[in-house]
Amino acid sequence: MAWYDEAVFYHIYPLGLTGAPKQNTYQEVEHRLNTLIPWIDHIKNIGCNALYIGPLFESVGHGYETTDYKKLDCRLGTNEDLKNFVSECHKAGIKVIFDGVFNHTGRDFFAFKDIKEKREASSYKDWYCNVNFYGNNEYNDGFSYDNWGGYNLLAKLNQHNPAVRDYICDVIRFWVKEFDVDGIRLDAADVLDFNYMQALRQVANEVKPDFWLMGEVIHGDYTRWVNEGTLHSVTNYTLHKALYSGHNDHNYFEIAHTVKRLQDMGGNKLKLYNFVDNHDVERIYTKLNNKKHFVPVHILMYTLPGVPSIYYGSEFGIEGRKERFSDDSLRPALSYDEYKDAIDTNEYTKLIAALGKLRQKLDIVSYGDFKELVLTNCQYAFSRNLNGKSVLVTVNNADNDANLSLPAGNGAEYVGVLSGVKVKANGGMLLVNVNANSGEIWVPSDIVDEGYKHIQVEISEIKDTVVENATKEVSVETTREKVVDKVDVATKTTTPKTYEEMTIEELQEAILEKMRKNGPVTDQMKKDVMENVYHNSLVTWVKSFN
Repeated sequence: MAWYDEAVFYHIYPLGLTGAPKQNTYQEVEHRLNTLIPWIDHIKNIGCNALYIGPLFESVGHGYETTDYKKLDCRLGTNEDLKNFVSECHKAGIKVIFDGVFNHTGRDFFAFKDIKEKREASSYKDWYCNVNFYGNNEYNDGFSYDNWGGYNLLAKLNQHNPAVRDYICDVIRFWVKEFDVDGIRLDAADVLDFNYMQALRQVANEVKPDFWLMGEVIHGDYTRWVNEGTLHSVTNYTLHKALYSGHNDHNYFEIAHTVKRLQDMGGNKLKLYNFVDNHDVERIYTKLNNKKHFVPVHILMYTLPGVPSIYYGSEFGIEGRKERFSDDSLRPALSYDEYKDAIDTNEYTKLIAALGKLRQKLDIVSYGDFKELVLTNCQYAFSRNLNGKSVLVTVNNADNDANLSLPAGNGAEYVGVLSGVKVKANGGMLLVNVNANSGEIWVPSDIVDEGYKHIQVEISEIKDTVVENATKEVSVETTREKVVDKVDVATKTTTPKTYEEMTIEELQEAILEKMRKNGPVTDQMKKDVMENVYHNSLVTWVKSFN
C-alpha cells in the first residue's frame, strides 16, 4: 500500500488562482506562490491529503510552453518560495505532485533558441521532431517542426533522442532534490512515447519511495499506460464524462456501464485519477442541468474505485464555462479571505469536506472490491467490500425520494454517515430511503465511531441556484453565456454554426463526414478523431480538408 492508494487530491492551477499576468515578461519576480500558503489549511480541512499543482516552471504564458524546467515561473516567485511551499504542505500531511510538461517546450527554451540561432550547426537540432530547414512557419523561423495540437508555440521534443531523455530524467531528479516533490502528473501522456515513459518510471522508482507518476490520458485502454513498467495512474476522462451526462440524461446505465468497463480493464489494480472538472473542462456546477445533482455526482466520485480529486473552487460550487478562444474562466483568481469560512457557511463545501474525511476514515472505500447492487435509470447502488465488511452507496437522480432494498446481513445495522440515519436489516435485506437528487453512504454501525459525527451534513440543504460566494466575474460571464445559448437555440435552424462555434462532438462528426467524402474511414481513423477532444485542434483539423 502506497500513500497514493489512500489519497484525496486537491488540484490547483497556480497562475490562475494567484491572478498572475497572462504573459511573462521575464523581468520582475512576484512572490505570488506565497499567497497560496493559507490555502494549505483549507485543503486539509476539506479532507484532502494530496495536492496536484501546476504548471509551475518558467514559461511564456499559460504555463505549458516551458522555457526553464529548473526555475519557478517568476510570476509566481523563486525556487525558495516553491521549496518552502512544499515543505509547508508536508508539515500538514499533504503530499505534492507537479505538472511535468515533457512532451513539448516553448520556443524560448534554450535548445530551441539554439536551433534558431545556429540552424543546421546547432547541436540541439535533433532535440525536436522533424526539424526541416527547407520549411517555414508563421514565426518565419526559416524552418518547420512538429508541434502539439497544431500549435507551433509548443515544439514537440524528440523523445527517441537519448540526450532528451537524459535531460528530462535529470529534471525529475532535480525536482526531488530541490523541492522534495512526491510525484508528477505527465502532461499529454497519451502522445508520449512508451519507451520514454518507461525511462521516466525507472527514475521514479529510484528517486523516492512511492514516487507517483500519473498521466493525462483522454480515452483508450488505460492499462496500456497503467502497469508495473510505465505509469501508476492516468486521468479517468471516461468516468468524468459519464458522471455528468449520466445525471443530465437521468441515465445511471451509462455510469454503471463505464464502471464495469473500467473494472474489466484492470479491476482494483487500476487506480485511476477520478475528477469531475479540471483546468481544461467546464466546472461541474456549470455542466449540470439540475444543480442539486452536485450531491450524487460527488458521492459517486468519492466512493467509486479510483483516486478522487477536487479542482480548486469547485468545492464552493462556482461556475466556469469554457470560452471559444480562452480557458481563463476555468482558471479564475480566488481570494482566500472570501472563502476561508466556506466549510461552515457553504453547503457545497460542507459536503466535500464530509466526503473527504469519510474517504480518509474508510479504507474499505480505498481498497474494497466493487459490486453493483441496484441499477435503474434514476437509482444506482453498489457495495465496496473488504475483509468481510461492506459499505453500501446509494444515489438517486430523480425528483422524488426512492426506497431501495439492499442485501445485508440479517439484523445488521447500518448508519448513513452523511445524515446520521440508522437502519437495521431485516430478513437479510436493508430497506433504505434515498432522498430526491441526493445519495447516502451506509456504513456498518460497529465500525462507526464518534468521529463520524463531525462529517455529517444536511445535504438536502443544497439549493438549485448559483452559490452566492461565486466570483462576480464568473457569474456575469455565465449569465451572458446562457443568453447566448438561448439565442443559438432560437436561431440554429436558420444560421449555420461556424467551426469555432461548434461543440467538440459536432467538430468530430464534421471531420468524419469530410473523411467519408474522401474515401473509406477505417476504425483507426475514427478512433483518432474521437480521441481528440481539444476544440482548437479539431477546428484546425476540420479546416485542413479541401
